[in-house]
Parts: sequence; structure tokens; C-alpha cells
Amino acid sequence: MSDTIDLLEAIGRDASLRHASTEELTNMLEQAQASKALTSAAAHGDSSLLFAELGHIPMQAPQITQSPCHEEEEPAPDADDEPDNLPAPDPGKSSI
Repeated sequence: MSDTIDLLEAIGRDASLRHASTEELTNMLEQAQASKALTSAAAHGDSSLLFAELGHIPMQAPQITQSPCHEEEEPAPDADDEPDNLPAPDPGKSSI
């Protein structure tokens, strides 16, 4: 498995391999004696064998990440609290 990971890393680092055609990549992997799973994934685009080789386990996202955000609510005003009564401006008086 470490050889497969090393080959995948080499493909990612080398721009000519990263953008190589299917045939070129398959030939290169066969010459490098890559695993059958990696060669098959490159040749056919089927990654199921590669997942099996690497021990891929599908992970489920925790449900908490799929729920809406809950912000803290302000506490309800107590009945004992009196509202602030500010005097309204007198329309008859001018401040100039």
C-alpha cells in the first residue's frame, strides 16, 4: 500500500503525469509495477479496487453539522423591570 501512496504522490507532483492521457498514465504505472488496483483505477476510472486496497471507509457526517444555527436568545424582561420612559419632544417649542 505504501508503494501505491508513493506513486499517487509522484503523479500529483509531476505536472506531466498529472495531465497525462489515460494510456500514458497506465503505461507508466505498469512500468513502475504499480498495484493492480491503481493501474485499473487509472485505466478504467474505477476507483473501487483502489478504495479496497487503501481501506477506504465511508464516513457519515455528524448530524449536528446539518442543523441550522441556534443563537442565544435574550432573556425575557422581568415583570418587575419598569420600561424606560423618555420624555417626548414638545412640538411647540423650538430648540433654536
